[in-house]
Amino acid sequence: MNEPVPHVLIVEDEKEIRRFVRMALQAEGLEVHEADTFHRGIIDAGTRRPDLIVLDLGLPDGDGIELIRDVRSWSPVPIIVLSARGAESDKILALDSGADDYLVKPFGTGELLARVRALLRRQAKDADNNSVLSFGEVRIDVDRRVVERGGEPLHLTPLEYRLLVHLCSHPNRVLTHLQLLKAVWGPSHTTDTPYLRVFMGGLRKKVEVDPSQPRHLVTETGVGYRFIP
Repeated sequence: MNEPVPHVLIVEDEKEIRRFVRMALQAEGLEVHEADTFHRGIIDAGTRRPDLIVLDLGLPDGDGIELIRDVRSWSPVPIIVLSARGAESDKILALDSGADDYLVKPFGTGELLARVRALLRRQAKDADNNSVLSFGEVRIDVDRRVVERGGEPLHLTPLEYRLLVHLCSHPNRVLTHLQLLKAVWGPSHTTDTPYLRVFMGGLRKKVEVDPSQPRHLVTETGVGYRFIP
C-alpha cells in the first residue's frame, strides 16, 4: 500500500512567490494548498490539517507572527517562515513564537526543499516514536511517565520530567529560553531564565555521564538549549 502524500499549506500573498514555492513542492511529490491572506491561512490550517505550513510574515490582513501563535495554541504542525525580514530580532521573534525554521527572501529552491524534507522526516519520526524516547543510557516511556537510566528507575521532579520530555521531543533543534519557559512553566514565567538554568543543571546531573561536559543537553550560548540524541 502506498504511503499517504504529505500535504503542505502555503500562506503567501505574493502570487509569483506562491507559484514558485508551489511548483518546487509539487516537483518534490507533495500535495500543495494555497492561501493568500491571514484569515484564509487560519481557516485552511484548521480545516485542511496540513503536515507542514510555509508562511510569509507580511500578509495584507494580519501579521504572520500572530498566525504562528494562533496555530501553536492547538497544533504542533511544522512551520517554515519565508520573509524579507532578515534581522536577527525578527528571526528570534518568529522562532520564539513557534516557527520551526526561517528562510530570508530571496532563497534558493534547493535550500527550501532540504528544510522541508528535514521537517517532514522529523514529524514522521515523532509520530512513530512519540511513546518512547531514549538517548545514551536513558529511556523515557511517555505513556507510563517512567524514566530509567541503565535499566534502573530515575527519579525526576514533575518540572524536570516536563523539561526533559520537551527537549527530547525536539531533537537537534535549538529551543530558546522563552520557548522552554513557556512550554514547561507557562506564560507567566517568560523572564525566569536563571530559574531555567538551575533546573537544567539539576537535570544534567541526573542524565549526563559528565554533567560538566554534557553530550545530550547542550547549551546554545545566549539563545537556549539543544537536545542531541
